[in-house]
Amino acid sequence: MAISNEQVVAALKKNPVVSAAVIICIALALAHYFRSDLIATATGRLDERAKEGRRLAANIKNAAQLPEQLARVSEATKDIDGRLVRVAALANNLQYFYKLEADTGVKLIDLRQTTDSGRAAKTGRIPVSFAVTLHGEYPQVLDFLRRVESGSHYCRVRAANVTPFDAGAGSSGVRSDAAKLTLNLELLGVP
Repeated sequence: MAISNEQVVAALKKNPVVSAAVIICIALALAHYFRSDLIATATGRLDERAKEGRRLAANIKNAAQLPEQLARVSEATKDIDGRLVRVAALANNLQYFYKLEADTGVKLIDLRQTTDSGRAAKTGRIPVSFAVTLHGEYPQVLDFLRRVESGSHYCRVRAANVTPFDAGAGSSGVRSDAAKLTLNLELLGVP
């Protein structure tokens, strides 16, 4: 029982709607078979673009206050730069301690800047080291230390040693209220 081409054509002409539906179903099945590997690629691209869209939306949302934040950060940077010392400005650096000496009433025995000017950091900020030895009455010595720590420059005290100071007073040679302070400290600076 063989079907001839004429019989197939006649059957197609007799039922055109069913024939068209069968042809469309076969075409869609073939398209799905050959294009199914592109679904994973398209889904990956969609996820990637959705993630990028969420990131851009978050950037737009967070960018609303950027000018105000930039102004505050710029002002804070200016304040920080104003509090830095310069390694090469030895006279100005030592003058800071001489002013503290005059304000507190202590007597500087030894004052040295121990940082060389050739050392630099990645941030452009370096610690400028000082060795300071002074004497005075105990409250004056503590006032000097307090002013150094909370002064106009960023300071870190690396070592501090307070001892009684022999001022040659009285029969014992040691005044009970006299103290000697030896400091190793760093001021934040730029080369």
